[in-house]
Amino acid sequence: MKLELMDTAKSVVRRHLPAAVELSEALYQTPELAYYEVASSKRITAMLRNAGFEVEYPFLEKELGYGTAFRAVLQNGEGPAAALMVEYDALPGIGHGCGHNLHGALSVLAALSLAEMKEQFQGSLYVIGTPAEEENGAKVTMADCGVFDGMALAAMMHSWSGGTSQDNMDVLSLRCYVVEFFGAQAHAVAAPWKGRSALAAARKFLDLIDARRECFTPDIHVNGVILDGGKAPNIIPDHATIRLEFRTDSRGKLEELDTIVRKCANGAALALDCDVTFTPGLLDFWDMVRVAPLEQATAELLQAAGETVGAPLPATGSSDVGNVSYRCPTIQPLISINRKPIALHTTEMCEATRDPQAREALARGAEVLTNLFLKIYNDAAFCSEVEQSFREACGRKQQA
Repeated sequence: MKLELMDTAKSVVRRHLPAAVELSEALYQTPELAYYEVASSKRITAMLRNAGFEVEYPFLEKELGYGTAFRAVLQNGEGPAAALMVEYDALPGIGHGCGHNLHGALSVLAALSLAEMKEQFQGSLYVIGTPAEEENGAKVTMADCGVFDGMALAAMMHSWSGGTSQDNMDVLSLRCYVVEFFGAQAHAVAAPWKGRSALAAARKFLDLIDARRECFTPDIHVNGVILDGGKAPNIIPDHATIRLEFRTDSRGKLEELDTIVRKCANGAALALDCDVTFTPGLLDFWDMVRVAPLEQATAELLQAAGETVGAPLPATGSSDVGNVSYRCPTIQPLISINRKPIALHTTEMCEATRDPQAREALARGAEVLTNLFLKIYNDAAFCSEVEQSFREACGRKQQA
């Protein structure tokens, strides 16, 4: 990119920074849980309308089942379409311990900056409000509905710590089930032979999962808790419930693991003369389709903005951004907001979003996203390279 354009982007971002800081602080002060981000979404959509965006709000309310998502668009001539994703839901009892107040404001800051720089590019700029990331992430349903189909880029940044930013965040596919076992109730002493213990079946199910672990590949994780195992020790329980989550590094392996999980449950039910049912506990979250040219360009832009940059860490969690990444070239860099390592989903991370260094990271991150979008809009060769790499990466995922 031309240094002159990058300098202009930096100046524009700094001009809009006070509004973004005010937004981040407002989200911090009034944290709203997944599905109920009413004040947060209204505040953000008002800012976008004032900047010249056409706003659809609520967006996909019927499909999502709640009305706190939005889609804003700035139609700016013929050219690629690209989307900034905005998160703004908080955690129960913690507030914005995942930093959504800060990196949600970061996406908005990039959007405001690009709107002011519309004479410098041609194309369609979308800003997608994606609530409920901490629960049934809205991006899952949005991806299924085709919201991101045909986009040249979908991007956001995520809050991080430790002094080193990363050019992307790798994630695992995730599936969640509520597994219920049904047996027959009986007195545990007077007539145990009349019972069929649903709890025993549930325990054996978990035992069978454990027996399979030594043959799992390193990316596979299976975790479960017993939600209901009976009401009294002297009554053989006729019902037991387990909430189970399992993760893999590809959608294909997720289906293979699903078969294993069901075999273990059915085997336990058969051995204990019980029945078993599976109910989805969450929508499926998918792994990340990584696009090498996007990561390289992002790393260069992060370094140019003054960030220390490291390669993406091995995937240890899941995000609904993964679902988007199967629909269009997608990236989610991690921006360090504090030199001290701080765990996500903690009150310490929540408080760190208000530090001066976090606000500086807010500005630098918005610079990076603004310049990345300008590169997608203005560099046809780069845009084509990204699209080709995306298609090849999707193909490799299907073979995994």
